[in-house]
Amino acid sequence: MGEAAAGLWRHRLGLAGWLVPAAVGIFVFGFGQELWSRYLPEYLRFLGASAFIVGAFGALEDLLDAAYAYPGGWLSDRLGTGRALLLFAGLTVAGFGVYFVWRSILGVFVGVFLVMAWKSLGLPATFALIAEELSGSQRVVGFTVQSILRRLPIVIAPPLGGLLIQKLGMSGGMGVGFAISIVLALAMLFVLRWAFQRKRFVKSRPLTPTLSRGERGKMPLDPTLKRLLFADILIRLCEGLPDVFLVVWAIEVLHLSPSQFGLATSALMTTAILSYFPAAALARHVEKKPFVLLTFLFFTLFPLAVVLSRSFGQLLAAYVVGGLREVGEPARKALIVDLSAPQAPGRTVGLYYSVRGFAVAGAAAVGGALWTIRPSLTFYAAASLGLLGTLFAAFKLPWRPAALAAQEIQ
Repeated sequence: MGEAAAGLWRHRLGLAGWLVPAAVGIFVFGFGQELWSRYLPEYLRFLGASAFIVGAFGALEDLLDAAYAYPGGWLSDRLGTGRALLLFAGLTVAGFGVYFVWRSILGVFVGVFLVMAWKSLGLPATFALIAEELSGSQRVVGFTVQSILRRLPIVIAPPLGGLLIQKLGMSGGMGVGFAISIVLALAMLFVLRWAFQRKRFVKSRPLTPTLSRGERGKMPLDPTLKRLLFADILIRLCEGLPDVFLVVWAIEVLHLSPSQFGLATSALMTTAILSYFPAAALARHVEKKPFVLLTFLFFTLFPLAVVLSRSFGQLLAAYVVGGLREVGEPARKALIVDLSAPQAPGRTVGLYYSVRGFAVAGAAAVGGALWTIRPSLTFYAAASLGLLGTLFAAFKLPWRPAALAAQEIQ
């Protein structure tokens, strides 16, 4: 009876099959990485990097996010998600090791090629898992739970990382953070490997069927998905221009402490998590477009709220606005999966995120160039792009995509 009840709750929370160890991995890897990742731009400044170099690092992260998305989806469809996730986890552990032993600007740039593996290569695999294990409105719940597990570490870890930096200095605090990441990631890699060996959570063959030779060469996107992609690109440009400079703004412009910045980040993620469940519950019964539009609107307002902040209290309020950016994220992700090619969900999601990533890859570098002119210019330019994306989505996204209506008729 107890096992049946546990199984029912796992299903309700979108934690079926391999999604269970994958969800644990999302939390553990996220916690270790969030101890220090938010402080990397300031760490680069500590190592002697200019604003341009910091912007270039952010651009490289975006570029890798784009470059890794489609190969991640291809490997997920080809190897099966279990094997693919093990590979991505191992690469990320190696990246943490590079950061720990090579304390230089070049070391940060080299290590990021490996560190991005779990997040960027593994993203399409996570989408493919949810597409395989869940269906219909349950997918919104699945993405809600996955999003919460991805963001809970951001509530807890950045303030702890900020305290480490305050107590041990920038170099010592970051070093301890890197070491903790390695220990946690190795433990999680062992758990994933154990689950894989038992074959309890992994199917014996890839989750998606093999494509014909003709299908391999063409991966068309649904027309509604293309429009969502275009709006999403504008919104991610809005996010990308100031993203790596948020910590610089807080510490160097507002003269806040690292722990205060960490608390603001926690406020952002706490707000995001609190918004997920009511939004997901409503999204199961109404169309997804209103939630997507709300998300895009708050993406637009966040840089304005930050640039107008003049104190820690005002920055906290701005970061609450930033947390509301996530109100429609589960609905947006579920819409992407709903409109993906059923024979290759990993590759469709990979293609979507790859195109989006390449389109915004230079955003941080542009933000760095604007910062050198005037720091506030980076934030105002971001808000302008966000407004364009929100208006495009409002007028061009249909309330009920034709592909979804056709699926319901069938």
